[in-house]
Amino acid sequence: MNDDLHRILIKGGVTSPGELKDIITMLESAGLTHVNFGSRQDILFPLKDAKEEQLESISKFNTDIIGERSFQNIVSSYVSADIFDMTHWLKGSTYLYILEGFDFQPKLKINITDPKQRLVPIFNGNLNFIASESEDYWYLNIKLPHWKSAAFYPVLIYSWDINSVSRQIEEFQEDIADVDELFYIMNKNLETNNKTMEKELKVPFQTFPYYEGMNRMGLDSYWLGLYWRNNKYDLSFLKEFCGFCLDNSIGKICITPWKSFVVKGIKKSSRPELERFLGKRGINVRHSQLEMNWHVPIDDGEALELKKYLVRSFDQNDISTYGLTFGISNEVGKRSHFASVIIEKNNLPTLVQEFEVRPTYNVLHFEHFDPNSQHYLTYAQDIDKIELPGLLMELSKMYFEQLGTVVNEEETAQVEVQDKERSIFQCTDCFTVYDETLGDEINGIPAGTQFLDIKETYSCPVCDAPKSRFKESMIQFI
Repeated sequence: MNDDLHRILIKGGVTSPGELKDIITMLESAGLTHVNFGSRQDILFPLKDAKEEQLESISKFNTDIIGERSFQNIVSSYVSADIFDMTHWLKGSTYLYILEGFDFQPKLKINITDPKQRLVPIFNGNLNFIASESEDYWYLNIKLPHWKSAAFYPVLIYSWDINSVSRQIEEFQEDIADVDELFYIMNKNLETNNKTMEKELKVPFQTFPYYEGMNRMGLDSYWLGLYWRNNKYDLSFLKEFCGFCLDNSIGKICITPWKSFVVKGIKKSSRPELERFLGKRGINVRHSQLEMNWHVPIDDGEALELKKYLVRSFDQNDISTYGLTFGISNEVGKRSHFASVIIEKNNLPTLVQEFEVRPTYNVLHFEHFDPNSQHYLTYAQDIDKIELPGLLMELSKMYFEQLGTVVNEEETAQVEVQDKERSIFQCTDCFTVYDETLGDEINGIPAGTQFLDIKETYSCPVCDAPKSRFKESMIQFI
């Protein structure tokens, strides 16, 4: 995230039209005309001449402007409640009660999520509270900043203990080496209503939902998702929209981690007026999924242009990316993204930083293209920009090839699933993979062609390395 941006932390990504209108009035007084939404469901904006204290004094809701990076916004999947698949006991009101209970501003990243939804990340926080099948109890997945790997807390956490547990962990975090030591300290210092963990968490695979446009919610109400492709939301429009919500008894506005926002509970009688409201202002409510499901660094023109270039390539080649998500990162090695496919921009060597050198990129994807697998796989390294569209199209085809073959254990109690190994051949120069089940479309090699049957003149479609530079390895599939 751009360190020059200030933030307003929208707890759990949930605000009211009145509160958002108050924030907009405050930002307009600083001369701003637009804001950005962040991937942790916060509001981001530049603040040059105006002082934070002066602006905060304007707010009727005692809104705080955060200018430092030490505090974190609490992320929640409240936005998904009642409109996408959800755990049977977890209602929107449950999130609101839990979020209301937080009486401190955390420095750790806290996620409070339903494992049956895909819109909000489950595991990219330091403290990840994940709803269990037992009513009002949550798994706790922990990865403190100084830990090398994540671990599950050995018992389930009661809903109304989430605040106190989070506060206690934050207080002692620097002295905690592992989850066993954490459990000992927590039992010693805090009285909680824990529950025995009867089974391990199994996060079901879900395809990524379409989260824009007017959609039915129950029998007589609707929800609306709005998305701006450049993530620059006009303050005057937002202010008018808040007024519409207040006039039509709409109580909540939710920011998504995909830099869009969702409004739920729109009455059927209000729909015609809302459609006129959006239409008169020329608001598009049906963007292509090719361009919606992207994480792009905020205020990064180069990254935005790269995204546009890749989306155009997808569109021109009529490629489907339904269910896939993409992220562009300027931080090589950072592993907190939650898109299916990550494009990393490599840092230029110090010796050539003063010259105009074309950047190179790495392409990674999560195992089974599911961010909840928490396991990255490298697909290609040090790739030129012009080669990215072809690689991403290959990955898209790989995604659909394996879609439906990865089945949840709970859904296959009557089905016997056996592990099997398959050989692949990987270029040792750029790590491009030749998979015999997919072939190589760029070189005109059909799916099902064994690597040993390919002519010796074959070369890597990415870096032109000869066939002899490919090495065979075994990978395990389910």
